Amino acid sequence: MRNVILDCDPGHDDAISIIIAASNVSDLNILGITTVAGNVEVEKNTINTLKICELLELDVPVVQGARRPLVKASEIAPEIHGETGMDGPVLADPKMQVTEGHAVDFIIDQVMNSSEPVTLVPTGPLTNIAMALIKEPRIIENIDEIVLMGGGTFGNWTPAAEFNIFVDAEAAKVVYDSSVPVTMFGLDVTHQVIATKDIIERTAKIDNKIAVFVKELLIFFGETYKNHFGFNGGPIHDACTTMYLLKPELFQTEYLNVTVETKGEYSYGMTVIDTLSVTGREPNTNVALGVNTDEFWTLFEEILKSFDGGQ
Repeated sequence: MRNVILDCDPGHDDAISIIIAASNVSDLNILGITTVAGNVEVEKNTINTLKICELLELDVPVVQGARRPLVKASEIAPEIHGETGMDGPVLADPKMQVTEGHAVDFIIDQVMNSSEPVTLVPTGPLTNIAMALIKEPRIIENIDEIVLMGGGTFGNWTPAAEFNIFVDAEAAKVVYDSSVPVTMFGLDVTHQVIATKDIIERTAKIDNKIAVFVKELLIFFGETYKNHFGFNGGPIHDACTTMYLLKPELFQTEYLNVTVETKGEYSYGMTVIDTLSVTGREPNTNVALGVNTDEFWTLFEEILKSFDGGQ
């Protein structure tokens, strides 16, 4: 069983990533879920996380983290995820309480005191992860991998930059330069897993409350991506991280050098991926570039059916 900390900003696709990790198909041991400012303000992201945990009956610590990036002003994306950060489904206000303390200290404590290595799974801006690495560098010794969603060879927030990296490129640079093994799910691969009308119809046939929730997430997210980008459905970006942890053979990866641009006028937040090894820099990142979409969606259905009431 693999120890994981999910660091997120739910977020439709973050919610699905949590569901995958908590499913009866999963062998992941979720030590806790930490939240960060990203899609919307951190307080809203924390409430959404508590709602998801209650729906899943997932009893793990939920710890609120950074309210803003390391250096620059906050930038959020309510036009993509709605004012709540998870518009579409309607869930009751959570009774579950947030765990006291700060996400950065929680991450450090869990990693330092774990008898087995811990995998960090950030699916929002990398502020909490960078702050933990800066505050206590010794955690590097007990992190076996950082499996993140972010970046790519093109952008969706600027022409060069993907949202998660753009929001806090300075934090991203800390993570990529840290010497911790990084596996990266950028737009090159996440745009291959589009929840089309057919996928939504397949989801709608599954008879349990989790599948209903996911269907509602996919419908809202799909409409957003159709209106903003002309897509025929919503790419469930963040879900790639936990799907990889369950079944890594779904993805095709290459070990490449990745650096993060923090100074460019037009390229701030770009993940510069040395696909042809022209820089001579040592590879530092396992970059996901391809995915078996048929097997991905088949496993996705199995995950949803694994919850009580699935047919």
